[in-house]
Amino acid sequence: MAKEQKVAEKPIGKRVTFDRATWGAIDLYGRDSMKTFQELADEAFADLLAKHNRPVDLKDALRRSVRASGANDNTTKPARKK
Repeated sequence: MAKEQKVAEKPIGKRVTFDRATWGAIDLYGRDSMKTFQELADEAFADLLAKHNRPVDLKDALRRSVRASGANDNTTKPARKK
């Protein structure tokens, strides 16, 4: 059997700048929580997307699209038994 291989996504890099006070606070928090800057950034952006009701990944986007389609909505009331 051939092993399934995941295709590695090429990460996208962006450069951000902080004032010294903000960087000091981020760096201190990262050291205290034993997280890398990347882990802090991933958490921060996931929280930002959640705050604005945006999907974080493909799985989340698909789940939201199914809910939004209304296909699973039960709009008719069941008949009452007399």
